[in-house]
Amino acid sequence: MAADLDLDAYLQRIGFGGETTPRLDTLCGLHFAHATAIPFENLDIQMGLPIRLDLASLQDKLVRRRRGGYCFEHNTLFLAVLKTLGFEAIPCEARVRLGAPGVLPRTHMLLVIRLEGDFWLCDVGFGGEGLLWPVAMDGEQHGQFQNAYRVAEEGGLRVLQSRHEEAWTDLYAFQSEPQFPVDFEMANHYTSTHPESRFVRTLTAQLPGPEVRRILRNRAYAEIRGPRVEGRELTPEEVIPTLRETFGIEVPDGTRFRAFEGA
Repeated sequence: MAADLDLDAYLQRIGFGGETTPRLDTLCGLHFAHATAIPFENLDIQMGLPIRLDLASLQDKLVRRRRGGYCFEHNTLFLAVLKTLGFEAIPCEARVRLGAPGVLPRTHMLLVIRLEGDFWLCDVGFGGEGLLWPVAMDGEQHGQFQNAYRVAEEGGLRVLQSRHEEAWTDLYAFQSEPQFPVDFEMANHYTSTHPESRFVRTLTAQLPGPEVRRILRNRAYAEIRGPRVEGRELTPEEVIPTLRETFGIEVPDGTRFRAFEGA
């Protein structure tokens, strides 16, 4: 798979001009550049289009057409990049806990990197609440600009948590064991087509940054700066201009989204 990667085009897409040797500083730089350059979004699902996880489709969408995607798209592409550069990367599945009313299926993809005997959680596909840098899987708190994260242990699980107002919030739980492309194809099918999937029911575009995290869910737009949240409800006419100007996603005029059908 990674043999077909256009690495130069990818690096240009994320604006990364640093060293590409498999070291920790390279991993951190690539992770930050990807997470802050390529938006998290589900517009294809909202337009009734399939989500394809083959590398050619991912490069066409996220790199050549400068679109975004959700976890399976982001982290499958990032996995190909890391393997091309010589990193030891393990693709894993997780159950999202943030905002979940109960136990959800394993519908999130993340990467575990082994580097010089240590393990790092990498995830460029969790959207506005997600990591900007990899986080060490050592149980300790690690600050990332205005946010703090840790990977806690819970029985045989690892849990990525973020710190909010002196309390830890679970983002998702996972096991550090490799999954296969067919596992992600199954989860991707459910996530992109099941009528109860949040990605079928809700339009979203998200882009994290060191100073502000921007999140659009349906027509609710918010800018998060640490504990301070500023937001408002967009008018129907403002949605497509916001996708273009704030998230860098080119959407044709007149595009219809299933979340707004009947609204």
